[in-house]
This record gives sequence, C-alpha cells and structure tokens, in this order.
Amino acid sequence: MPITKSAKKAIRQNIKRRKRNLVYKKKIKDLQKKVRFYISQGKQKEAKNILPQLYKALDKAAKVGVIKHNTASRKKSRITKLIDRKV
Repeated sequence: MPITKSAKKAIRQNIKRRKRNLVYKKKIKDLQKKVRFYISQGKQKEAKNILPQLYKALDKAAKVGVIKHNTASRKKSRITKLIDRKV
C-alpha cells in the first residue's frame, strides 16, 4: 500500500486514467470486430461504412496517447487492405 501522500494520489490518477484508456481501447476493438465480421459475411459496403468511425477512434486514441501514432496507422492500413482485398 502507498504510504506517502503523493503515492496515494498517483494510485488515484492511475485508476482514473486506466478507466478512460479502456474506453478508447474497447471502442477500437469493437469496431474492428464489426468490420471483420462484415468482411467475413461478404458485406463490403457495410464494412466501408464503419471505416470512418474506426479511423476516428484510432486517431483519437493516438492523439490522447492511449496508442502510438504508428500503431494507429498500422491498424488503419491493415483493415483497409483487408477490405480492398475482399472486393
């Protein structure tokens, strides 16, 4: 357990930040699953409609530091390539 006042505050901050970060990560994960599901079903149009939402979520997460910019770019590139390949 933390002893100093600053260590106690750091724990409170970590809990808050973790909750906020998990919201971003969950949103990204859910959208990716949805796109992959539509691609597996052969519904490219629906997958392409979700793509802007996924891009926005990835860019926002990278902007606030939940994931790195290159990670966001890599995920966008791979999902776009997957959609284009199936067309």
